[in-house]
Amino acid sequence: MPKYVIEREVPGAGSLSPSQLQSISQTSCGVLRKMGSEIQWVHSYVVDDKIYCIYIAPNEEMVREHARQGGFPANRVSQVRTIIDPTTAES
Repeated sequence: MPKYVIEREVPGAGSLSPSQLQSISQTSCGVLRKMGSEIQWVHSYVVDDKIYCIYIAPNEEMVREHARQGGFPANRVSQVRTIIDPTTAES
């Protein structure tokens, strides 16, 4: 199944409190439960003014629908084409 990186512009994201992050996570998980098992949130990276989320889903439209239902921005959705890491240098 395809993997996606979602770039969400959230001013001040890096300063969100643990309880604010918990609330965002709970909202996301609630929407995911309603949408079914085809879409999965893997994890997210919170930086100063953005949140980068990794999702597994059958298509980009489902990722965007999750954002719409949750009230989250999805400023850019990019399908992961391949993954590299330090071991790639050894191949």
